[in-house]
Amino acid sequence: MTSPLQALTEQERRVLSGVDTDALLADLAALVAFAPVGGSAGEVAVQRWCAGRLRELGLHVTEWDVDLAAEASHPDFPGMEVARDAVVGVVGTWGPAGRDDLPALALCGHTDVVPVEDPARWRTDPFVLGVAGGTAAGRGSCDMLGGVASILAAVRALTTVGVTPTRSLAVHLVSGEEDGGVGAFATLRAGHLADACLIAEPTGGAVIPTNAGSLTFRLEVDGRAAHGSTRTVGESALDHLAAVQDCLRDLEATRNADAPAAFAHLDLVAPISIGIVRAGTWASTVPDLLVAEGRYGVLPGEPLDAARRVFEDSIVQLGHRDRWLAEHPVRVTWPGGAFASGTLPEGHALLGETVEAAVHAGAAAPRVEGAPYGSDLRHYAAHRVPTLQFGPGELRHAHAVDESVAIEELVDCARTYALLALRRCVAPAATPGQGDDAART
Repeated sequence: MTSPLQALTEQERRVLSGVDTDALLADLAALVAFAPVGGSAGEVAVQRWCAGRLRELGLHVTEWDVDLAAEASHPDFPGMEVARDAVVGVVGTWGPAGRDDLPALALCGHTDVVPVEDPARWRTDPFVLGVAGGTAAGRGSCDMLGGVASILAAVRALTTVGVTPTRSLAVHLVSGEEDGGVGAFATLRAGHLADACLIAEPTGGAVIPTNAGSLTFRLEVDGRAAHGSTRTVGESALDHLAAVQDCLRDLEATRNADAPAAFAHLDLVAPISIGIVRAGTWASTVPDLLVAEGRYGVLPGEPLDAARRVFEDSIVQLGHRDRWLAEHPVRVTWPGGAFASGTLPEGHALLGETVEAAVHAGAAAPRVEGAPYGSDLRHYAAHRVPTLQFGPGELRHAHAVDESVAIEELVDCARTYALLALRRCVAPAATPGQGDDAART
């Protein structure tokens, strides 16, 4: 069996050695410092910075202000959960000018991050990158500014070691992934497609060729207001939350009873959880309205409309559990982003190429498995762009207090991206010899 080192050409070795860890961490620090929370000025500013960085690296950059009204009017618009006045699209291209074919590969990363609820709980400032003990910490360092920094490091290696591409590499840097994916949606609708795409989401050492999806639900439960001293005269909406929870747990169990093989490592493929509960406006008043909002997992391959119908039909059945709810049905609405499932076409070469590139770049052999969350993968799949996910960071660190990523993973992923791009975008040497493309087995 050929070792990873023997499988590399001299050109590939030069590119891998061109991955600069210090420059990678400097870019990550700059990205984190923008505090690019969805809907904030930082979300716009970080995209402007990314466009400038790609230009500095020698890429041809298309930078544009997304027409949010036009995108929102499209029937497939994925929704947004935060208010936005502006979204900036950024696509960089490295490769021969004047060719009409699609880029051989797109590397995609989102630059928006989730809010920090309580900075006091963090050991350090969430928006100042902290580097210690082999990790880099800061909001977004895992999800997924680390992946973006690894993409930039890969591009830097490719553009500084004298490689001449024969086909194009595209870099898609997008906003709004955390609450629907408006950035990727607009980028693809603008015609920025590719033969294949790798998204640098944190995958914890796995390659993710398929993921489930999710929807945000809102439930409104009616009660009857009364003074707290005469609570039996009223009907507390809060008292009926238990029936709602039991209904959702039964639905979850039914939907997760037969997991596809790619998701067998998970206890739940399509979890259902309530994340927000609001009831009452006065301590001594029986609440006459409860509002619960949560996440509803969409099964792999399940159309969103079908998933909604299953959920709504289940809520209708609450009347059989709770007499009050039979007479006062729970109302269901669907605010926020809609994340369909997505998958790489069966047998597509990108999967094997990514696994091989990771191993040849010096990383541990990646697991291949499905993920329970939605991502921009489904937007690319909808545009028939074969796509998978492979990126630095563990999902358990994403959105967390003291969010962090291992520096080794950042470097391994940057090397993998550079090698994958090189093999997809640069023609192999015409005369094979020791250690070149003929040596790959």
